[in-house]
Amino acid sequence: MDDTDVKVALTPREWSLVSSLRDVPEGELKATLDELIPRLVAFVREPGCSQVQADGVPCQTAANDCESCSRVRQVLARISAALRSA
Repeated sequence: MDDTDVKVALTPREWSLVSSLRDVPEGELKATLDELIPRLVAFVREPGCSQVQADGVPCQTAANDCESCSRVRQVLARISAALRSA
């Protein structure tokens, strides 16, 4: 990704996230975070549903109890638990 300016409206919550990411000092930890965040977002956005078709997934929400969405919820729960205990 290049460093061209992007002009987009953000909700206060989105801006808080972007601002927090920008506040992380440069270094190895920021580099790791910069690599992890896009991968995590992609993982959650596209849970790998085996029934996905050209027009999308067969369900409207990842709250359904299919194996793929369940796997995503389990990964997020493990990350959340690790952060709580850190």
